Amino acid sequence: MTEDVRIDELDAVLAAHGLIRRGGFAFTEADTAPPALGDMPARSVILVGHGGGSIWPHFRAWLAALDVPPDDPLDTWSRAVIEPVAARFGARAVFPFEKPWLPFQQWAIRAEGLKPSPLGILMHPEFGLWHAYRGALLFDVDIPVHPPANPIHVCALCDGKPCMNACPAGAVTEAAFDVAACGGYLSSGGACRDAGCLARAACPVGRPYGAAQTAFHMTARLRGLDGQ
Repeated sequence: MTEDVRIDELDAVLAAHGLIRRGGFAFTEADTAPPALGDMPARSVILVGHGGGSIWPHFRAWLAALDVPPDDPLDTWSRAVIEPVAARFGARAVFPFEKPWLPFQQWAIRAEGLKPSPLGILMHPEFGLWHAYRGALLFDVDIPVHPPANPIHVCALCDGKPCMNACPAGAVTEAAFDVAACGGYLSSGGACRDAGCLARAACPVGRPYGAAQTAFHMTARLRGLDGQ
């Protein structure tokens, strides 16, 4: 059965918060699908996120209205926005920052046909490396959404791979992204602490986040390093 969920209405509701629908798919019998609203496994999923800095003014306005900011403001904002959307459309909201960890990376690859960049971030043909998944909607009915038929991995077409040459820590390689090298460079006071990830900024695809948004994410990254 297919539920009459109006995709255009969902898109409009998400857009009011700077969010967009990031693809979706129907689970198969081979999947270990998490439950939707009931105890039965979900039938389909729609991912929710953003491309570029579209959420930033909405998030900043929400944050400015709080007397005391939460410890993880972006995660708190994501939950505050996406859970009411899920309730409105008869879905269960799940998030990449909550346990038990769900396979958001695998879901994203399946939903949008994306592949990892040399930095490990999924490469989007329009947004480049400047995008994120803030949550997902799990439905107990079939939703008519389909992954792209012919996804393009722009990294495979990139001439010169400027992201690899721009990393001052040498963390970006063909083999893998060296998380330890990146973290060590940042902890030692490297240039990326102030300017944001130089390798990410070197990618010619997409429009980078603004300075305030970049600084916010770098602060969160450094806080994570301090907590290790």
